[in-house]
Amino acid sequence: MERLQVLPYENLQFARVDHHRHLRCGFPEVIYCPGKTVEQIAVIFKHLAASGDSVLATRAGEDAYEAVKALFPAVCFYREARALVLHSLESKTPVGSVAVVSAGTADLPVAEEAALTAELIGSRVERLYDVGVAGIHRLIDNWDLIAKARVIVVVAGMEGALASVVGGLATCPVIAVPTSVGYGSHFGGLAPLLTMLNSCATGVAVVNIDNGYGAGYMAALINRVGEKADDQ
Repeated sequence: MERLQVLPYENLQFARVDHHRHLRCGFPEVIYCPGKTVEQIAVIFKHLAASGDSVLATRAGEDAYEAVKALFPAVCFYREARALVLHSLESKTPVGSVAVVSAGTADLPVAEEAALTAELIGSRVERLYDVGVAGIHRLIDNWDLIAKARVIVVVAGMEGALASVVGGLATCPVIAVPTSVGYGSHFGGLAPLLTMLNSCATGVAVVNIDNGYGAGYMAALINRVGEKADDQ
């Protein structure tokens, strides 16, 4: 509480860096790269890194990576997840179990964003990709992998039916992520979004289109609550 009473942010004029986010929420502020110049991204990254915590920048491109790498050679660029990460020197032992499931290979960028986010917040993550409803045997054949999960993130485009299938079988919360993957009447992710919102399976919650970061963060929070419950 004493630390929270100190000025909680740093004014960079074009950005106000929230240095107390990790104290309030358990994880530092995250940089959303689209709409920012590479110079702005690099400056914000530098100021967040000063705290010693891990730094995550989402939806990053090669140009942002090169700019940040010039300041922090140890920064990692996870191209599939489109994310930059500067890992904290303090290693954390992953806990619990978060399963990230994708309907198709085209959904991987969003799925990897979710998986990486959950891992950075301290969750043990199991990945199961390309198990959509067009070949449902692929999901059933690997069900033991996700049956033990505390929370499941289901990433799907097209009609988004996979979330309902998993929700109808799982005993844990399911976070559905619609993606902007599909043909014309898919409407850039609106079709799977509506399917997931109208799921008849109970226990399915839905985040916005392509919001892998939001799903991964929520999954990690649920997983962390489960860890505390197991300890009691």
